[in-house]
Amino acid sequence: MARIQSAGILLHRFRDGEPQVLLGHLGGPYWTNRDDGAWSIPKGEIEPGESPEDAARREFGEELGVAVPAGDWTDLGIVRQSKKDVHIWAIEADLDPDTVVPGTFDLQWPPGTGQIEQFAELDRVAWFTKEKAYRAIVTAQAQFLDRLWLMPD
Repeated sequence: MARIQSAGILLHRFRDGEPQVLLGHLGGPYWTNRDDGAWSIPKGEIEPGESPEDAARREFGEELGVAVPAGDWTDLGIVRQSKKDVHIWAIEADLDPDTVVPGTFDLQWPPGTGQIEQFAELDRVAWFTKEKAYRAIVTAQAQFLDRLWLMPD
């Protein structure tokens, strides 16, 4: 069986001489009471016939409700995350988290009830310093932070 392919964009910036990344807290009832390891790079599945770059751009817009900021794309490669391969690009740009209008998804909740509830894909978005980002991000995605912060200037 083919692995699921997904793509996304990691925004990064410098504030007071310190690097920061923009992450989104995973939405839905499974993540409500979690913080460490519950934040993700905005990303999603690549549709058939879609390029990874186009999927990353589309998913950023769907998950955050805003266009991808202008900037150079830096390929951070692919990481295996559970049952999918995730391809991420980094862009140095700023974004005000208050402008985010998250996309939603439907989920049967509570399980087995047949009742469909709608949840935000990302229930909040925030900038993280290097130290805090490593605690917050989904474990497999920490490799992208390593790659971003080990890039030559």
